[in-house]
Amino acid sequence: MPIDAAAQLSLPFDQFYLARQPILGRDQRLVAFELLFRTAGSTEANVTDDAAATAAVISHASQLGMEHVVGAQLAFVNVSAESLMGDYVRFLPADKVILEILETVKATPALVARVAELKALGFKFALDDVVAESDDVRALFKLVDIIKIDVKGVDPARLPALAEALRRDNKKLLAEKVETVEVFSTCLELGFEYFQGFYFARPVILSGKKIAPSKLAILHLLELVDSDADAHTIELAVKRDALISLNLLRLVNTPASGARGKIDTLGQAIEVLGRQQLQRWLQILLYATPGAEVEMNLPLLQMATLRGKMLELMTLKIHPGQHAAADMAFTVGIMSLTEALFSMSMRDILATVDVAHEVSSALLEREGEYGDMLNVVEILEKAKSGKALTAALRLLDLTIKDVREIEMAAFEWVNELAQEVH
Repeated sequence: MPIDAAAQLSLPFDQFYLARQPILGRDQRLVAFELLFRTAGSTEANVTDDAAATAAVISHASQLGMEHVVGAQLAFVNVSAESLMGDYVRFLPADKVILEILETVKATPALVARVAELKALGFKFALDDVVAESDDVRALFKLVDIIKIDVKGVDPARLPALAEALRRDNKKLLAEKVETVEVFSTCLELGFEYFQGFYFARPVILSGKKIAPSKLAILHLLELVDSDADAHTIELAVKRDALISLNLLRLVNTPASGARGKIDTLGQAIEVLGRQQLQRWLQILLYATPGAEVEMNLPLLQMATLRGKMLELMTLKIHPGQHAAADMAFTVGIMSLTEALFSMSMRDILATVDVAHEVSSALLEREGEYGDMLNVVEILEKAKSGKALTAALRLLDLTIKDVREIEMAAFEWVNELAQEVH
């Protein structure tokens, strides 16, 4: 039976917001998300909020189902000593979560016994923010499955020895706070299994870089759709690229398209999808690996589609019924990560594609209403301070409750899309 754990702790639930940070495997595919709740009024994550934050995660999981928050991936959930010793942690689904024991937890005999009890019930554990082999790490070592090493908190010269020491007994290592591709490569060589950080979304600008022909074809198609070109012209343009054609036919034969029977031709596909869905699919297709099918477990694509959907939903919340503005907001969100995708500056990217002034202002300068919305999404992704989020939402006349509802709806949309194109 669902339990509102947040209410049990007298938690002001409307003052909490969620950050969902991706965890990648060695192949750069998504394997999990860490769920982080923050208080809207605090300047940073606060140790005294640990129990309340865990309760907030559990409350949402019980109300919505963890699959709506993380889809097919696992969820890493922070747990304090109080959380572990209490009963409400049992309401998390053991097969969907990794309980992440915070670095502030002291490994008392009672706590070690409790972890062993929960492990016997099927729960898996990770140790958070490990920077050395402390007494607490040694006491819990045999019971945990994953060791999260804070690579920013460890001297690079000491990292190889620490990784070697903690990899024993088949423990898997997770490198957290990975901010550059160079650090990722180092950790990959040291045998880390998992990686957390936004290194994959950090643009590496290469001078003289040009957009690949396959991506230019998609950008050209987007311009045709946006300029209301006729269906025949769009169909001819699609046919020029076999990968676009195949992916378009694949999409239109999923439940998302609403088609009643099998669609065999591109003309039918364009008609069934309609302009809006065709535009969305082409924007998503930008993030596909050239020559391959779309994979929704690519972290950059997940982030981009989530940004797009969140900006769309924010627009509809602020301006109900204004679907053209919402479509423009989706474009801002999904294009906001193309610097990392193309290894080019946003200014050079926008020089190759004709976009509305409101879109370019948001992408280049974070200006205008769409720029304000993009700022909100970036604060959420990085789990920045509650005060920063509150100030950003005030510009849009949105509440913490509004943005959390928008987040949940966007998570569910991206998860459904991932299942349908799998």
